[in-house]
Amino acid sequence: MKTVIIDYGAGNVESVLNALSFVKNNEKFLVSNKPSDIRAANHIILPGVGAFGDCMDGLKSVEGLLPEIRKQVLVEKKPFLGICVGMQVLASIGYENGEHQGLGFINGKVEKITAQEGLKIPHMGWNEIMLKPNKHQALKDVKNGEHFYFANSYHFICQNENNVLAQVEYGSKLNAIIAKENILGIQFHPEKSGEAGLLILKNFLNWRP
Repeated sequence: MKTVIIDYGAGNVESVLNALSFVKNNEKFLVSNKPSDIRAANHIILPGVGAFGDCMDGLKSVEGLLPEIRKQVLVEKKPFLGICVGMQVLASIGYENGEHQGLGFINGKVEKITAQEGLKIPHMGWNEIMLKPNKHQALKDVKNGEHFYFANSYHFICQNENNVLAQVEYGSKLNAIIAKENILGIQFHPEKSGEAGLLILKNFLNWRP
Protein backbone atom coordinates (compact mmCIF):
# COMPACT_ATOMS: atom_id res chain seq x y z
CA MET A 1 0.00 0.00 0.00
CA LYS A 2 1.22 3.51 -0.79
CA THR A 3 -0.37 6.85 0.05
CA VAL A 4 0.86 9.96 -1.75
CA ILE A 5 0.55 13.42 -0.22
CA ILE A 6 0.57 15.95 -3.05
CA ASP A 7 3.20 18.65 -2.60
CA TYR A 8 2.20 21.74 -4.58
CA GLY A 9 4.50 24.09 -2.69
CA ALA A 10 2.14 25.51 -0.05
CA GLY A 11 0.46 22.66 1.80
CA ASN A 12 1.21 21.66 5.40
CA VAL A 13 2.61 18.38 4.20
CA GLU A 14 4.87 17.60 7.17
CA SER A 15 2.13 17.73 9.80
CA VAL A 16 -0.13 15.57 7.63
CA LEU A 17 2.72 13.13 7.02
CA ASN A 18 3.46 12.89 10.75
CA ALA A 19 -0.20 12.26 11.57
CA LEU A 20 -0.50 9.52 8.94
CA SER A 21 2.69 7.85 10.12
CA PHE A 22 1.33 7.87 13.66
CA VAL A 23 -1.95 6.14 12.81
CA LYS A 24 -0.40 3.58 10.42
CA ASN A 25 3.33 3.23 10.93
CA ASN A 26 3.46 0.03 8.84
CA GLU A 27 2.42 1.77 5.62
CA LYS A 28 4.40 3.78 3.11
CA PHE A 29 3.68 7.49 2.81
CA LEU A 30 5.27 9.67 0.17
CA VAL A 31 5.28 13.45 -0.30
CA SER A 32 5.53 14.12 -4.02
CA ASN A 33 4.40 16.15 -7.01
CA LYS A 34 5.55 13.60 -9.59
CA PRO A 35 2.81 12.27 -11.87
CA SER A 36 4.44 8.82 -11.77
CA ASP A 37 4.02 8.69 -7.98
CA ILE A 38 0.37 9.74 -8.25
CA ARG A 39 -0.10 6.96 -10.81
CA ALA A 40 1.40 4.36 -8.44
CA ALA A 41 -0.55 5.49 -5.36
CA ASN A 42 -3.35 3.58 -3.66
CA HIS A 43 -4.65 6.65 -1.81
CA ILE A 44 -4.10 10.34 -2.66
CA ILE A 45 -4.21 13.31 -0.26
CA LEU A 46 -4.22 17.01 -1.12
CA PRO A 47 -3.51 19.07 2.02
CA GLY A 48 -4.15 22.77 2.03
CA VAL A 49 -2.77 26.00 3.42
CA GLY A 50 -3.19 29.31 1.65
CA ALA A 51 -5.55 30.60 -1.00
CA PHE A 52 -7.73 28.79 -3.53
CA GLY A 53 -6.05 30.32 -6.57
CA ASP A 54 -2.54 29.70 -5.25
CA CYS A 55 -3.36 26.04 -4.68
CA MET A 56 -4.66 25.63 -8.23
CA ASP A 57 -1.66 27.51 -9.65
CA GLY A 58 0.67 25.21 -7.71
CA LEU A 59 -1.00 22.12 -9.15
CA LYS A 60 -0.89 23.54 -12.68
CA SER A 61 2.79 24.53 -12.40
CA VAL A 62 4.04 20.93 -12.42
CA GLU A 63 3.92 19.45 -15.90
CA GLY A 64 1.52 16.54 -16.13
CA LEU A 65 0.45 16.67 -12.49
CA LEU A 66 -3.11 17.93 -12.87
CA PRO A 67 -4.04 15.56 -15.74
CA GLU A 68 -2.65 12.62 -13.75
CA ILE A 69 -4.63 13.60 -10.66
CA ARG A 70 -7.78 13.80 -12.76
CA LYS A 71 -7.13 10.40 -14.32
CA GLN A 72 -6.39 8.62 -11.05
CA VAL A 73 -9.35 10.19 -9.23
CA LEU A 74 -12.03 10.32 -11.92
CA VAL A 75 -11.11 7.31 -14.07
CA GLU A 76 -9.21 4.94 -11.80
CA LYS A 77 -11.44 5.93 -8.86
CA LYS A 78 -8.67 5.96 -6.26
CA PRO A 79 -9.61 7.25 -2.79
CA PHE A 80 -8.88 10.99 -2.67
CA LEU A 81 -8.86 13.27 0.37
CA GLY A 82 -8.80 17.08 0.21
CA ILE A 83 -8.02 18.93 3.45
CA CYS A 84 -8.97 22.59 4.09
CA VAL A 85 -8.07 24.44 0.87
CA GLY A 86 -7.49 20.99 -0.59
CA MET A 87 -11.20 20.43 -0.02
CA GLN A 88 -12.20 23.81 -1.39
CA VAL A 89 -10.47 23.33 -4.74
CA LEU A 90 -12.69 20.27 -5.30
CA ALA A 91 -15.33 22.85 -6.22
CA SER A 92 -16.20 24.05 -9.70
CA ILE A 93 -15.26 27.64 -8.88
CA GLY A 94 -13.82 29.68 -6.03
CA TYR A 95 -14.14 33.40 -5.28
CA GLU A 96 -11.13 33.99 -3.04
CA ASN A 97 -9.17 37.03 -4.27
CA GLY A 98 -10.95 36.92 -7.61
CA GLU A 99 -12.60 34.15 -9.59
CA HIS A 100 -10.76 30.86 -10.04
CA GLN A 101 -11.65 27.58 -11.68
CA GLY A 102 -11.39 24.60 -9.35
CA LEU A 103 -10.92 20.89 -10.00
CA GLY A 104 -14.67 20.43 -10.43
CA PHE A 105 -14.68 17.03 -8.71
CA ILE A 106 -17.73 17.98 -6.62
CA ASN A 107 -20.15 20.54 -8.07
CA GLY A 108 -20.29 23.69 -5.99
CA LYS A 109 -18.66 27.02 -5.25
CA VAL A 110 -16.42 28.49 -2.56
CA GLU A 111 -17.39 31.84 -1.08
CA LYS A 112 -16.29 33.95 1.86
CA ILE A 113 -17.96 33.21 5.19
CA THR A 114 -20.51 35.93 5.94
CA ALA A 115 -19.44 37.96 8.96
CA GLN A 116 -21.79 37.69 11.93
CA GLU A 117 -21.87 39.89 15.04
CA GLY A 118 -19.56 38.49 17.68
CA LEU A 119 -17.86 36.03 15.30
CA LYS A 120 -14.46 36.70 13.79
CA ILE A 121 -13.38 35.85 10.27
CA PRO A 122 -11.36 33.72 9.71
CA HIS A 123 -13.08 30.93 11.59
CA MET A 124 -10.20 29.85 13.83
CA GLY A 125 -10.18 27.23 16.54
CA TRP A 126 -12.14 24.26 17.80
CA ASN A 127 -15.76 23.69 16.85
CA GLU A 128 -18.13 20.74 16.96
CA ILE A 129 -19.48 19.07 13.85
CA MET A 130 -23.05 17.98 13.21
CA LEU A 131 -23.16 14.67 11.36
CA LYS A 132 -25.84 14.00 8.79
CA PRO A 133 -27.35 10.49 8.61
CA ASN A 134 -24.88 8.46 6.56
CA LYS A 135 -22.79 5.32 6.64
CA HIS A 136 -19.61 6.68 5.11
CA GLN A 137 -16.58 4.60 6.03
CA ALA A 138 -14.48 7.70 6.68
CA LEU A 139 -16.78 8.58 9.59
CA LYS A 140 -16.76 5.14 11.22
CA ASP A 141 -16.86 5.57 15.03
CA VAL A 142 -16.79 9.39 14.72
CA LYS A 143 -19.30 10.83 17.19
CA ASN A 144 -21.81 13.57 16.50
CA GLY A 145 -20.68 16.73 18.31
CA GLU A 146 -17.00 15.79 18.15
CA HIS A 147 -14.68 18.81 18.11
CA PHE A 148 -12.22 19.55 15.32
CA TYR A 149 -9.79 22.38 14.56
CA PHE A 150 -10.84 24.88 11.86
CA ALA A 151 -8.87 27.66 10.17
CA ASN A 152 -10.74 29.14 7.21
CA SER A 153 -12.31 32.34 5.86
CA TYR A 154 -14.11 30.65 2.96
CA HIS A 155 -16.55 27.77 2.79
CA PHE A 156 -17.74 25.21 0.25
CA ILE A 157 -21.37 25.44 -0.93
CA CYS A 158 -22.41 22.15 -2.53
CA GLN A 159 -24.76 22.16 -5.49
CA ASN A 160 -26.09 18.78 -4.34
CA GLU A 161 -26.87 18.58 -0.62
CA ASN A 162 -26.47 14.80 -0.80
CA ASN A 163 -22.72 15.44 -0.98
CA VAL A 164 -22.72 16.90 2.55
CA LEU A 165 -21.76 14.49 5.35
CA ALA A 166 -21.31 16.97 8.20
CA GLN A 167 -21.68 20.66 9.01
CA VAL A 168 -20.43 23.14 11.57
CA GLU A 169 -22.32 26.07 13.11
CA TYR A 170 -20.52 29.39 12.74
CA GLY A 171 -23.15 32.06 12.38
CA SER A 172 -24.82 29.73 9.90
CA LYS A 173 -24.41 26.09 8.96
CA LEU A 174 -21.20 25.58 6.97
CA ASN A 175 -20.15 22.36 5.30
CA ALA A 176 -17.42 20.60 7.24
CA ILE A 177 -17.20 17.24 5.42
CA ILE A 178 -18.29 16.48 1.87
CA ALA A 179 -18.04 13.40 -0.30
CA LYS A 180 -18.84 12.00 -3.72
CA GLU A 181 -18.02 8.43 -4.74
CA ASN A 182 -14.26 8.00 -4.09
CA ILE A 183 -13.71 11.68 -3.19
CA LEU A 184 -13.70 13.05 0.35
CA GLY A 185 -13.27 16.68 1.45
CA ILE A 186 -12.66 17.89 5.00
CA GLN A 187 -12.74 21.60 5.87
CA PHE A 188 -11.02 21.28 9.25
CA HIS A 189 -7.48 20.05 9.89
CA PRO A 190 -7.64 16.40 11.03
CA GLU A 191 -3.89 16.39 11.64
CA LYS A 192 -4.41 19.11 14.29
CA SER A 193 -7.63 17.70 15.78
CA GLY A 194 -6.39 15.18 18.30
CA GLU A 195 -7.71 11.62 18.47
CA ALA A 196 -10.89 12.41 16.52
CA GLY A 197 -8.87 13.79 13.60
CA LEU A 198 -6.51 10.82 13.64
CA LEU A 199 -9.52 8.50 13.55
CA ILE A 200 -10.77 10.12 10.34
CA LEU A 201 -7.33 9.78 8.76
CA LYS A 202 -7.19 6.13 9.78
CA ASN A 203 -10.65 5.54 8.35
CA PHE A 204 -9.62 7.17 5.08
CA LEU A 205 -6.59 4.90 4.77
CA ASN A 206 -8.88 1.89 5.30
CA TRP A 207 -11.47 3.19 2.83
CA ARG A 208 -12.15 1.08 -0.24
CA PRO A 209 -14.85 2.88 -2.28
